[in-house]
This record gives sequence, structure tokens and C-alpha cells, in this order.
Amino acid sequence: MNTSDPVALSLDQATALVERILRHAGFGPAHVRTLTATIVAGERDGCASHGLYRTLGCVATLRNGKVVGDAEPIVHDQAPGIVRVDACGGFSLLAFERGLPSLIEKARGNGLAALAINHCVHFSALWPEVERITEAGLVALICNPSHAWVTPAGGHTPLLGTNPLAFGWPRVDALPFVFDFATSAVARGEIELHRRAGLPIPEGWGVDAEGKPSTDPNVVAGGGGAMLTFGGHKGSALSVMIELIAGPLIGDLTSAESLAHDAGAGASPYHGELILALDPVRFLGAEWATHMARAETFFAAYQDTGARLPSQRRYQARARSLREGVRIPRDLHRDLLKLLE
Repeated sequence: MNTSDPVALSLDQATALVERILRHAGFGPAHVRTLTATIVAGERDGCASHGLYRTLGCVATLRNGKVVGDAEPIVHDQAPGIVRVDACGGFSLLAFERGLPSLIEKARGNGLAALAINHCVHFSALWPEVERITEAGLVALICNPSHAWVTPAGGHTPLLGTNPLAFGWPRVDALPFVFDFATSAVARGEIELHRRAGLPIPEGWGVDAEGKPSTDPNVVAGGGGAMLTFGGHKGSALSVMIELIAGPLIGDLTSAESLAHDAGAGASPYHGELILALDPVRFLGAEWATHMARAETFFAAYQDTGARLPSQRRYQARARSLREGVRIPRDLHRDLLKLLE
């Protein structure tokens, strides 16, 4: 066996490994379940930067006292169209699960509804949450700040987070249309994977402390540099929007405030999350099926252009992983096993 060969795991083996590590670290059963499901889903869908590698960060965040491993979220019925969930310092995933039934009920009653999660620690991709909402036949939009790792367009000082934005559209007899992307040029985890592999990052991902382009992941991710937004001023403006609507609007932290709260611990970001759900049936009434069919016509025309719909690559990776399992770097597998010592 070549020591550089990846380690093959079935999805059941990957699930068992992550569950065992999180239990050993001291997470409560409900958090073990929700964290494991999202981490394994990331690996299953070919998103290594949000896959088993994230287990390391979850455990480190707990060990340095920056997350409550057995936090019990508190659900508040804020308004006819708003539900708030206080995560009480725990990871966001259990808080989302606890607030989801009320969000769906309010969206179906009002046509649209919002779920605001407060005081949560966050590391995960947003598409698993989007898919939970589209499964209910609802349209979804989700966003959140992170840590201040990203400089606004034209700047060189970190102020913005990677600030992901995710959207989901339910489809008839097809997997939902979903996109989930950071408003930074790349997700933070991608830079970390390059650093772990000893590889330079592409130009356009970040700058050094003087604002000059850098391909050194150590400089961009922690050596006085900063990440860049995608699309220059356009991605920068979207990132600012997310800072506002998922920060002050819901009474939670901006990315700069999250980083200050971290106080150098290097833990996962601490902030809030905003989830919107819209019900096509309430918007359209008796004609909803007609207009949803028009959307399917649009999707067909999109694919006829030769373009690939966002989310299709993930779905292809998912089908492959369900058949063949996943393969992770051997050094990552070694680091994961060390967490059980």
C-alpha cells in the first residue's frame, strides 16, 4: 500500500467514524446526529472542503471552549411570519432543525416566512438546509456572516466574512435546483485544503497585507493578508447585504464582531443565520401548478444551451458515493483517528 493513497470508506463507515469522534469529544447526542449528517453529506456530494475535514474544526472549537456541545436551542414564536431560535452557543444545525417545522407552517400559512437563528456557531454548507426546505415544496433563501477574513473590493483590510448565499427551488419529479456559494472568491475551506496539501492557491483568491495579489495560503488565510470577494464590487456588495440582513437585522454579530469574539482562538465563526421560505401555492393559488410547469420549461431551455445547472455536479457525486463510498486523503484519516486518542 502506498502511504499517499487515499482511504476508501463506505458512507456507513464515514458516518460511524464521525459519530464516534464527536461523541468522544463530548458533544451531546442531538448535536452528534445533526453534525454528522451534514459533515457526511458534504463528503458524499463531493464537497471536500465541507466534508470529513470539518470534523477537525468542530472538535477544536469545542476543546477551546467556543461552542456549547450540549446546547438546547430555544424556539420563539416572534411574529406571524417570523420564528427565532436561540442556539444558546451551540452549532447552528440543531437550532435549524428545531425551528424548521414552525418555519414551514408559517410559510404555508402566510406565503412567506423567516427563521432567524441567533447565538450560533457555524461551519457548514447551506445546501443541506436548503434541501430540507425544498422537500416541503417551498422556495428557500439562506445567508449568514462568518469571520472577517475578506476585504471589500478595492481594500486590503479584512472586514467581511465569506458570507455564503444559498437558494433552492423545488421541482416536480426532479431533484431541486440549488446553488450555494460564498461571496468570497472561494470558500475558506478551499484555502485550508491547499495549505494542508502544501499547494499554492490560484491568483484572485487573496492578497497580502499590502493588498498585492498572493498565492500563499498561509499569507492569505492568516499571515496578515485577506481573501477577496468574487466579481469585484458586485460580490462585495452582496457580502455587505448579508452582513446587514443576517447581522443587525436579526440582532446578531457581523463578521468583524464574530472575529473579535473569537479572540484568537481560531474557532468556527459565532453569529446568526437568516432563512427565508416562500410557498408557491400561497403565491399562485389555483394556478401554482401551471407556473411551476413554466419553470420546468425554463430549466429544459437552460440545459439545451449546453450549460450545466448548478447542483448537478453534486447530485452526480452523490449518486456515485451512494454506490462506491468516498475516498479521503490518508493524512486526513490519520488526523481524524488522532481525535480518538
